Amino acid sequence: QVQLVESGGGLVQPGGSLRLSCAASGRTFSSYAMGWFRQAPGKEREFVVAINYNGGSKYYADSVKGRFTISRDNAKNTVYLQMNSLKPEDTAVYFCAARWGSGVGYIQANEYHDWGQGTQVTVSS
Repeated sequence: QVQLVESGGGLVQPGGSLRLSCAASGRTFSSYAMGWFRQAPGKEREFVVAINYNGGSKYYADSVKGRFTISRDNAKNTVYLQMNSLKPEDTAVYFCAARWGSGVGYIQANEYHDWGQGTQVTVSS
């Protein structure tokens, strides 16, 4: 099990940028695949992006492709989500998630077993 803490959310104008961070506890972070999901009010949680254990494979939702970039620093037990060209429809609580293993392409929420508490991202003028 790993504990996850997100940070970096906030209020930004359309077209702006934010970088989210997700800090993980434990000494085996490099053995986990990581994902970012988001949930807007009244909507279901949706997949944003996933990265495998060593950062070699990344999967993006079509809605964020070309605008968002996921990365990880296993030495710092941290995964990042760089969000550029933000749109009002990106407004949501963003969650990071972890699952043990070296597989790739985990895009379903029920494939992850550890979750952070979420950080609010609001895109508005």
